[in-house]
Amino acid sequence: MQEIKNISTYRQSLKDKILETSMKMFQEKGIRAVKMDDIANRLSISKRTLYEIYDDKERLLFEGVKKFHNIKNEQIKEVSLNSSNVMDVILYAYKQHVESFRHTNPMFYSDMEKYPKILKYFDQENEDAHAQFVDFLHRGVAEGFFRDDVNYEIVACMFDVLGKFIMSRMLYQHYTMEEIMSNIVFVSLRGICTQRGADILDRFLEDKQ
Repeated sequence: MQEIKNISTYRQSLKDKILETSMKMFQEKGIRAVKMDDIANRLSISKRTLYEIYDDKERLLFEGVKKFHNIKNEQIKEVSLNSSNVMDVILYAYKQHVESFRHTNPMFYSDMEKYPKILKYFDQENEDAHAQFVDFLHRGVAEGFFRDDVNYEIVACMFDVLGKFIMSRMLYQHYTMEEIMSNIVFVSLRGICTQRGADILDRFLEDKQ
């Protein structure tokens, strides 16, 4: 029984290590540039062992994307629960987003467009997050950072469209994420801010120049 438990523990540990290593490689080089052989060699395991755990590259990528997406969401949720106001959460999410893009080869994102299963996953995630985002915007109204004369269902839809536009047009290949956020996302966000909220955004943008 102990031997079976040890094998199970080892297998789970190896599974986690494969996900972590493969995602780092995908982010460094792009998805298409990384072969299953490359991952097996990096981990010093046989390709047979790798295929026993993940039977193809798409499943490996899908599981890795889900895991790291969930980790980031949990981090933002924790910040949201522990923050005194929505502006702190927005600026944290901005820094997290920019940092992620800064350490990722743009080919990673363009390659991902070729995996319908992953795109469908993100579409579903966005649908599930819509109501939470609307609630978050209303929290900003209650805290005095967002205007109270705006239809936030429409605003949430607008940000969904902006996100899809940025990714589908691959703007990250031509501009830094700081430029995209400052000129598209923050400009749109500023439009729903009260003067109090706008002042915080302006100070933040000035400080990072």
